[in-house]
Amino acid sequence: MDVPVDVGPDEARDAAVRELSDPAYAQARPGVLEKALDWVLDRLDELFGAGSGAGGVALLLLVVVIALAVVIRLFTGRVTRAARTGAVFGDATRSAKDHRAAAQEAFARGEFAEAVRERFRALVRELEQRGVLDERAGRTVDEVAADAGRELPAHARDLRVAAVLFDDIWYGGRTATEEAYRSIASLDDRVRG
Repeated sequence: MDVPVDVGPDEARDAAVRELSDPAYAQARPGVLEKALDWVLDRLDELFGAGSGAGGVALLLLVVVIALAVVIRLFTGRVTRAARTGAVFGDATRSAKDHRAAAQEAFARGEFAEAVRERFRALVRELEQRGVLDERAGRTVDEVAADAGRELPAHARDLRVAAVLFDDIWYGGRTATEEAYRSIASLDDRVRG
């Protein structure tokens, strides 16, 4: 046998380096996410004491998740409800002329989404001022298209297209364009004529 019984420190270090450089060890290491989760669980275990066990940690995690869900809901609920209902107007009552002016100002600044919103509002307010639509808070763009389309059948298709454009841009996050604004402005002009 050629294996020495006494291994010196240099030979032992070299043998350890060779052994630990085996790829099997690298694959067995926990990932960053696993390490982070282990650290959090260790801190929680320290917080509640070793005797509380995994049940206490699981309960705490459940409470934290529920608390986060409540906080998120409180902060985003109002925005989500507004987006879901798609109400055309906010709280302020302005004339069709005022909405057109705001649309033209936004268009001049290159804020096409705001210009589309204000021009659609001008269209709706015009229809309300002329008695085509009744003034109703919380009316959605879909309701505008349906109600106004029944009263103005020649414009029903264009009203639906404008409503979809408005929804896609304002609530759907679609990029507003000059063409989209001009389409709604053209419909507004035709309805006024």
